[in-house]
Amino acid sequence: MEIRVNIKPNIQFRAFYIFFIIVGIQNGVGVLEAPAKIFPYAKQDAWISILLVFLYMIILFFVMLLILNQYKQTDLFGIHVDLFGHFFGKFLGILLILFFFINILSVLVRYIEIITLFLYPSLPPYIIAISVIGLSIYCVLGGMKVIVGACFFYFIFTQILVLLLYYPISTMDFNHLLPLFQANLPDILQSAKEVTYSYLGLEILLVIYPFISDKTNVKKPAILALMYTTAILLLSLFISMRYYSFHTLERISYPTLTLFRGISFPFIERIDYFIVVEWMMVILPNCILCIWAITYGLKRLFNLKQRKTVYVIGIMIIIMTSFTYPKIITDPFLKVSAEIGFWFMYVYPLLLLPIVMIKKKLKQGRGQ
Repeated sequence: MEIRVNIKPNIQFRAFYIFFIIVGIQNGVGVLEAPAKIFPYAKQDAWISILLVFLYMIILFFVMLLILNQYKQTDLFGIHVDLFGHFFGKFLGILLILFFFINILSVLVRYIEIITLFLYPSLPPYIIAISVIGLSIYCVLGGMKVIVGACFFYFIFTQILVLLLYYPISTMDFNHLLPLFQANLPDILQSAKEVTYSYLGLEILLVIYPFISDKTNVKKPAILALMYTTAILLLSLFISMRYYSFHTLERISYPTLTLFRGISFPFIERIDYFIVVEWMMVILPNCILCIWAITYGLKRLFNLKQRKTVYVIGIMIIIMTSFTYPKIITDPFLKVSAEIGFWFMYVYPLLLLPIVMIKKKLKQGRGQ
């Protein structure tokens, strides 16, 4: 396996599109349940937890960038092999592939739960899985330019969801945020840990980095993407606190989605039905990027062609989704996936950075 990745110029893309890639993979189903997850611990001060995670994500982004800049033209798969050798490096690469596999399963299982809860209680889960995975495979087969284009257009098309929040935003009463600064530090930190699931996705940068043509310009769009995700989470939290009593907000599963029931138009009565269907456009970039990362990783580690493995991975996801759908399996699986995501996303890069720097120093010493 080659450490360095040689990407043809015709399949590279500008750093500008990193904004849409990060937003696309972060804004899945997590934002729908985030207020209910983080509010029970910090109560009115839950917004502080979101800002703390945002600041930590900025630090984490620069840590990832520092790791990648030590190699210039490689990805995390190549870095693992360079640091730990072919055997253990490939083993870590397999764990990275499994991480993306678990990530797409958690998103898809949660979306199926939303569909059955709000629209079609008796709809078989594999029907929804086939629809989402089929569209994802179609985009992955189109190549990197199609994947990036899909992230861009799905972002544009889904902004109507933000515009629909105009009415609840216009009637917000910020007195519901009072009194401020009542939560203690352990509660704020526990609330911050709960919101970390909604920020998962920045790790895609460790895989897609070689495909960026102007790597020096990646900082601004990446930070803007994190700011956008933070703004959406804060907006979701504030509106939920405005609409629900504190006791209700602690019990309701999807407060962000449920509040759309209070919005109606002369030509459409149940706007929440439209939102649930439209939300497929929100999760599709996440699924597309995860499937691409899985197949790309298999290509890097074992030289398997992506056009063949994409079908196998798609079938596996559909089958696994059907098995993990029942509620008794779904909740423990989602808790485990969130815990795995926490340790891999928020802890592992900090452990990897000193190893990379030590390796670089040793190489420089040998060169002299």
